Amino acid sequence: MTLPVFTTPTSVIPDAEHLYIQLLAHLRAHMATCVQTPIFIGIHRGGAWLAERLHADLGISEPLGTIDISFYRDDFATKGISTNVKTTDVAIDLNGRDVILCDDILNSGRSVRAALNEIFDFGRPAQVDLAVLFDRGGRELPVAAQFVGGQTEFDAAYKLVLERDASNRFCFRVPRREVVEEVETHPAEVNV
Repeated sequence: MTLPVFTTPTSVIPDAEHLYIQLLAHLRAHMATCVQTPIFIGIHRGGAWLAERLHADLGISEPLGTIDISFYRDDFATKGISTNVKTTDVAIDLNGRDVILCDDILNSGRSVRAALNEIFDFGRPAQVDLAVLFDRGGRELPVAAQFVGGQTEFDAAYKLVLERDASNRFCFRVPRREVVEEVETHPAEVNV
């Protein structure tokens, strides 16, 4: 009988609650310097949870916005539409306002690019800052967060998925990424 091989990430799994406390402290310090309260917008799913909790803990009275980037993703043509599309809700004029875009994990930067495209469909903000719970590295686009709970390179073979319990406390689930083997053909290797 052959037993399955179980593996674990080579990286330390971050404590999502600790990261949240760090991020909240950074944003509290920032809010103390703001002339006008920024508008918080969260990217569905984990970023919306993060924005919702920050919005409450910072005592913000401005409406909270949420966006679903499904139709703005650059891989939409290859992946198709997700069966889990959420509602985009931006019920405030963004023109000339400061926005804090919230996402749970910053990796390639592609989700942030898609979110920025969608935000600009609702108006032209004066400034958009990015707040993330965890920056795991692996950037493919020139995107950087201004407010970060924590950051370190994380094992690329694993995803980090934000979860929350009934009391709204955060933790990470760490599933292994699906491996898709691609056959790569190089022009020098093609036989004619």
